[in-house]
Amino acid sequence: MSPADEVLRPMLRTVETIIDEESLRARLDAGERLRIKYGVDLTAPDLHLGHAVNLWLMRHLQDHGHTVVFLLGDTTTRVGDPTGRSRTRPVLGEEEIARNGQAFLEQVSLVLRTEPELLEVRRNSEWYGPMGVSEMLSLFSLTTHAQLMARDMFRDRVAQGREIALHELAYPVLQGYDSVAMDSDLTIVGSDQLFNEMMGRHYQQRLGRRPQAVMTTVITPGLDGGAKQSKSLRNYVALTDAPGEKLGKVMSLPDALVGTWASAYTDLPDERVAEIAAAAEAGGAPARDAKLDLAAAIVSRYHGADAAARARAQFLAVFSAGAAPEEIADLELDPAGADRDAASLSGSGPGGVRIPALELLGRARPELSRSAARRLLAQGAVRVDGAVVTDPEAILEVADGALLRTGRRSWTRVRLVPGPERGGAAR
Repeated sequence: MSPADEVLRPMLRTVETIIDEESLRARLDAGERLRIKYGVDLTAPDLHLGHAVNLWLMRHLQDHGHTVVFLLGDTTTRVGDPTGRSRTRPVLGEEEIARNGQAFLEQVSLVLRTEPELLEVRRNSEWYGPMGVSEMLSLFSLTTHAQLMARDMFRDRVAQGREIALHELAYPVLQGYDSVAMDSDLTIVGSDQLFNEMMGRHYQQRLGRRPQAVMTTVITPGLDGGAKQSKSLRNYVALTDAPGEKLGKVMSLPDALVGTWASAYTDLPDERVAEIAAAAEAGGAPARDAKLDLAAAIVSRYHGADAAARARAQFLAVFSAGAAPEEIADLELDPAGADRDAASLSGSGPGGVRIPALELLGRARPELSRSAARRLLAQGAVRVDGAVVTDPEAILEVADGALLRTGRRSWTRVRLVPGPERGGAAR
């Protein structure tokens, strides 16, 4: 097996395409130490399993001695990546950009190795900050309007009569030039970023540099089986989720996606992935066990085998024996009824706060519509300290520490937190 095969073969399960594969293989066979570009805009620092597909490929390359150059796009964040957007995106302030940058660093460290020789952290303000107008115009002169308008999302906006701001047209230019400034040899991205990274190759070639290779990776459906994982759709497993939360979320995955997720999000051997996929397709108890195996493999990858075993045992205790989970989110309520977010709180009784059942459910599960919350109540799927609640208008007296269970997998613990006007700490 050649050095290139040794590096690339384990990656191919989640790689969709490799641009300039021949050159990449030549560099690997020659024993070159590659610089791998990983750039993020500092908008929403909530990385999930879908993002981690690329991170694990980079980790694999780090294990072979290559360096990941983690680019915090503090300048390009102010421009705003137009990818997949039908409207211009709002621009963030400097403080929020700085906070998001720190959060990104903490999250990628859950996967990437952080030794200085294997992880280099850069910010593109390093080169865009001192860049003058004449240099920027010279950079723009290397790209034509036709090249930029070849991007499908720009063409779609024009066809729909929607505006394209000038700074959005500049975004692919800036992301492309990042590859020059970072001396990138390889970048690993989702297919939605291919246009911008091909711009990187364009600028490297025009400026006399060796162009980077580009890998694109598979995009996997979210927990709901529809679109890719997304915070707005609440169909994702976050890297920062606790072990039990990760396992519980994966257990909500449709059986038909178990094999797909096992292939994309675990390091299980191909043979084991095939076994899990076949068991999931069989349905019934084999499908449940296959999903448990998948969920445990995902938890083990991030938290270790012991944490996975504990999460699995806790899940079975909760959903087979009816026990409460160890990790339960808190819901803070003001016992004085002064919570400005819930005008329907009716003051406190001797045992806690008094609140309508529908209001309590809405506070614990804000993602539910009122009609969905009413359905849960009608189905007897809502319990407060074990007591079933079905009437949405019922006034509940909820004590500090009360356990609210909504559906099979959602638990919340009520915490009474006095409001500031009663001498308590503000939330």
